[in-house]
Amino acid sequence: MRKLSTKIWTLIIAYLVLTIVFMYFFADFLYEKFYVEDTKSEMIEIGENLQSMYTGGKVTDEFVEMVEEFNRHANYDVFAVRNPRELSACVPFEIDYNTLIGPNERRILLNGENVTKIGYEERFNREVVSVILPLVDQNRLEGIIYIYYPLAKITELAKTEVAIFIGGGMIFALLIAILVYQSLKRIMRPLNELQRAVEKMTEGDYSTRVKVASKDEIGMLSEAFNHMAEAIQQEDEKQKAFLATVSHELRTPISYIKGYSEAIQNQLLEGKEREEALELIHREAIRMERMTNELLQLVRKEQEEIEMLPIVLSETIRESVKLLEGQAKEKNIRMMQKLDENIIVQGDEEKLKQIFINVIENAIRYSNENSKVTILCYESDHHAIVEIQDEGIGIPEEDLPHVTERFYRVNKARSRADGGAGLGLSIVKQLVKQHNGTLSIKSATGEGTLVTISLPIMEEE
Repeated sequence: MRKLSTKIWTLIIAYLVLTIVFMYFFADFLYEKFYVEDTKSEMIEIGENLQSMYTGGKVTDEFVEMVEEFNRHANYDVFAVRNPRELSACVPFEIDYNTLIGPNERRILLNGENVTKIGYEERFNREVVSVILPLVDQNRLEGIIYIYYPLAKITELAKTEVAIFIGGGMIFALLIAILVYQSLKRIMRPLNELQRAVEKMTEGDYSTRVKVASKDEIGMLSEAFNHMAEAIQQEDEKQKAFLATVSHELRTPISYIKGYSEAIQNQLLEGKEREEALELIHREAIRMERMTNELLQLVRKEQEEIEMLPIVLSETIRESVKLLEGQAKEKNIRMMQKLDENIIVQGDEEKLKQIFINVIENAIRYSNENSKVTILCYESDHHAIVEIQDEGIGIPEEDLPHVTERFYRVNKARSRADGGAGLGLSIVKQLVKQHNGTLSIKSATGEGTLVTISLPIMEEE
């Protein structure tokens, strides 16, 4: 399997080679194009200067000799002839007169215009550029000035320089390849560390972290990985603590049931002791059943989606209170309600009842006899606020931040005695969150507890 750094390196080198190849053909094209055009322009300029010395009439011997004298010192081969057919005696290669000056070319020359041609000549084994300039008088073609130049000098020069260019380009590409490879090794080092850290995490080592050495995208990725690893580690620790707590919570009632059932089976208990043992077994079985149901309920609440429907909140609160009136009467606790009848929220009625029943039941359970529980419902800042205030034993300040955690109990002995497993407020917190609401708890020892639930009010269409 190829590494990412190898793929990137290969891609960069491929692009670099493509660039050099492109530059070769492009440079060759431009080099030849500009030099050929420059040569043609210079040849035309020379020809026009010579042409301007022609005064009309027959082309004189003096004019032909003057052109020949110029030819001895020029960079190009220049000839002046009266009859184009005479060129065969001047140039060192065969000329097809009909091809050189056909009807079209003759028409152009008679108009006083130049004719430029580029063609291959076997004599030179190269391309030759030629310019024909007319010597015209009274619409008669009295002669021509013929200039030619072998293009091989330009092409060969271009190829030599391009070869140097290609050689330098290859050396440059090699140096770039080495530099890119070294740079990629440095860049990929954090990703390699990240890969090793991920492999450790898949093996269960959630304490692994990677070093954040930069502020770029890789540094941000490393930082995000560290946050993720920390969150997973915390969740793993919570899960282990949760399983340990569940095991501990179940171990106690199971040991009670096992011990007392064996005592009854072996007829070690009789009379009142036997009845008390049976009552304890029954109570612990109920507590185990309740805790198991709450655990299943808590897991389901984290996974299931709830159906949100318009709910008149005051009716849901009253129905919840009605279900708990029996428990309140046993302790002679007055249930005081002041509810806004116009508040409508989006929610699941059964889940909302579960929220209020859990909170109100806690208020009753931990309130003193002959006290009261006050329930308020009002609107504030587009939210429905439900306050449940009791006059009970309260919660110590150090315990307040933890009361919504699973299995957390303020008074462990008392909670175990009345059947509480420390899951009620965890379920409430989860349900409130599913309704896009918030839960807050204020309390002080001996002064009662205030639970505030905030839920978004349904917007009017």
